Amino acid sequence: MTHPVHTPVVAADGGLVRFALADLLGGAPGLMTVELSDAAAAEPWLTRLVGSERALEAIAAGHVDVPAHPELATLALLLWARRWWPASPSLGVPSLDPALLDLEAAAATAAVEDLAEGLLDGFEASPAELFDAAAEGIAVTSVAEEVRGLCLRLSAWFDDRDDVVRAEAAAGLAAAVSPGQRAYALAAGAGPSMLGEGVVVEGRASVDWARVPPGVLDAAEDTVAWRIVAAPVGTRLEVEVEGAFADAALTAFATHDGAVIAEVPLHLGAGRFAGSADLDVTSVDIVVGVTAESIVGTTAEDRAEVVSLVRARPPAARTLAERAAAASAEEEF
Repeated sequence: MTHPVHTPVVAADGGLVRFALADLLGGAPGLMTVELSDAAAAEPWLTRLVGSERALEAIAAGHVDVPAHPELATLALLLWARRWWPASPSLGVPSLDPALLDLEAAAATAAVEDLAEGLLDGFEASPAELFDAAAEGIAVTSVAEEVRGLCLRLSAWFDDRDDVVRAEAAAGLAAAVSPGQRAYALAAGAGPSMLGEGVVVEGRASVDWARVPPGVLDAAEDTVAWRIVAAPVGTRLEVEVEGAFADAALTAFATHDGAVIAEVPLHLGAGRFAGSADLDVTSVDIVVGVTAESIVGTTAEDRAEVVSLVRARPPAARTLAERAAAASAEEEF
């Protein structure tokens, strides 16, 4: 099964609309796949989207490949970036401002609603929800003119739907946003290594992107350092995770033969998370994040492929948040 990290998707009423990640990141979405789970629910928007002939084909087969609609391709990419963007200074992939991503996703969601009303029907965040999230975080940005343009478009869209409060809020944000560079709280960086006396065993591990919140940790491999040290009574497990961009509730789990034998609460420090816990074995595997069996994890190969595609991304295909990150990087030098 293809991992969701490789397949940008828009959840629709009665189905899914899938895209190939390489196509979207390359700036050339060719086809999109519409997969139906409830043909009756999907039929109204599907007919408006692909026409009656292709809609009947999709209903009969349960799926159909059609030329990608730019509005849906844009939304799928932005939703993917909100969850899977592999920010990593060491890999040359900048962090993206979540408020800018939310604002652009709000405008893209509104465009999809105009394209085929009822397609989303509550299965994705609404333009209102995304705008509310964005408005709390945007004040200063290196792409102020583009932000103003999006806000004015959203103001008109909300006004057409009699959402006077948000129409005024979007217009007010358009007037208030100012040019400049936003300060980001934390950045990945080298710190004190886990060296000391009494080390029984030590190792490194990688963070599975599927097990941690987006935008919190550096996406590079081998950022988890752990060691088991001799303590006055028994032994102690110490874990450090390099490359913290933001605070979050994180835990490292020590497993032995597939079973969790210790949990290490991780606390934010200078560009890293760290924590320790007592342990009575010396052979462990370390998992950072959550250990729920229902989670479909990413592999090192999955992560390497995504990073490669992102690093090769053409400038013309960049999102607003990417352009802002590039402009901020240029201001620093």
